[in-house]
Amino acid sequence: MNIHLSLAPIISLIAGILILIVPRLLNFIVAIYLIIIGVVGLLGENGNIHF
Repeated sequence: MNIHLSLAPIISLIAGILILIVPRLLNFIVAIYLIIIGVVGLLGENGNIHF
């Protein structure tokens, strides 16, 4: 049995839990999330940069 996990849903889940626990972290968490999703989107699946 293979389990395939995507990065975006895991990050979203962790960010949501942290925002519920410490609402003051909202701006920081959103900024980090957007940066990570942007980098992952640029790198693509093979690690190659696509423009």
